[in-house]
Amino acid sequence: MIPRYTRPEMASIWEPQTRFKIWFEIEAHAADALAELGTIPKEAAKTVWAKARNATFDVARIDEIERETKHDVIAFLTHLAEIVGPEARFVHQGMTSSDVLDTCLNVQLTRAADLLLADLDKVLAALKKRAFEHKMTPTIGRSHGIHAEPVTFGLKLAYAYAEFSRARERMIAARKEVATCAISGAVGTFAQIDPRVEEHVAKAMGLVPEPISTQVIPRDRHAMYFSTLGVIASSVERIAVEIRHMQRTEVLEAEEFFSEGQKGSSAMPHKRNPVLSENLTGLSRMVRAYVTPALENVVLWHERDISHSSAERMMGPDATVTLDFALVRLAGLIDKLLVYPANMQKNLDRLGGLVHSQRVLLALTQKGASREDAYKLVQRNAMPVWRGEGDFLVLLKKDAEVKKYLTDAEIEEQFDLGYHLKHVDTIFKRVFGES
Repeated sequence: MIPRYTRPEMASIWEPQTRFKIWFEIEAHAADALAELGTIPKEAAKTVWAKARNATFDVARIDEIERETKHDVIAFLTHLAEIVGPEARFVHQGMTSSDVLDTCLNVQLTRAADLLLADLDKVLAALKKRAFEHKMTPTIGRSHGIHAEPVTFGLKLAYAYAEFSRARERMIAARKEVATCAISGAVGTFAQIDPRVEEHVAKAMGLVPEPISTQVIPRDRHAMYFSTLGVIASSVERIAVEIRHMQRTEVLEAEEFFSEGQKGSSAMPHKRNPVLSENLTGLSRMVRAYVTPALENVVLWHERDISHSSAERMMGPDATVTLDFALVRLAGLIDKLLVYPANMQKNLDRLGGLVHSQRVLLALTQKGASREDAYKLVQRNAMPVWRGEGDFLVLLKKDAEVKKYLTDAEIEEQFDLGYHLKHVDTIFKRVFGES
């Protein structure tokens, strides 16, 4: 985790002290269940809670023990015994390390998912507010980066809102996918521990029992989770790239908020650069980078190996922390985005009316021209305009062959900007409902 791109609430989920507290809770809840089943004394389970519930685990001490044992869970259990005393011998009865590690990881991932869902809500709120603000602000739609036909800036934002609504649903599904618990012992057969212990721990930790585990929780669950983070990151970058294009000097339809005292360049005092959007592009790349190891972690030997472990120690915190930061940054960027309707109109008019070429094409076909002939008539008048040699409307009115089909009034009718925006309300209702 890089402090520059880390928010404290998400970082705290992955801190060693948090991890050890979760490990303790898993062990203590398992002890409660074992006590109820008569496997261990009830007083022993009570003592575990009484001695360690409010303990601050000595991370340095655990690390010291691990340097000798070369085993993190054993190091923790040894330190826990130092806190609890003789009753610690009843902890971890019939369990294996992965019961603790995997259940803990899933607790952390579900907590991270809850924060990411809150972040997505912030993004959605910002997009909705700005979409309605610019619902009917006309701007040029582009395909291949080239002027196509008119849209509105509100539609661009509504498109993003729908995309992040899907992202939110995917995040909910990913959270559910990974919210499982395994307390099934070595190779997952429950040979040394009753399945009811797993049910008790799962309920206590806000998870559900894994239907069938080996010695690990199946990693296809985690692959789905991190793949979802990667898709969301791509949606973040899509908006970021759109803003970067709109902020280019030659376009300047919108730009990032530039605060008092902010500097854009160490060499050029005039610069106002899309640094937040560019930053979001880079952060999105990093989140996506963890999708491949998550997919590869699905493939473990037999009932278990630990080839996934080292990757997950990095990808768990890094991917969630980075996406958390990116989503909050995106929400702020959208909320404060500077929008320039006058420049949007200027760009709309830049090609001398060529954005209405399809309307003219269709009008000619409706008046009897073949599609092939209509296309030729429109294109031969469009190309001079493209070269800066005239106005599209004027040229069409001067074209004798065009005039065989359309009067001047009928030609002018095809240049109505409002025609392109007549279904904006319908689209907004599809995206936002009746609000």
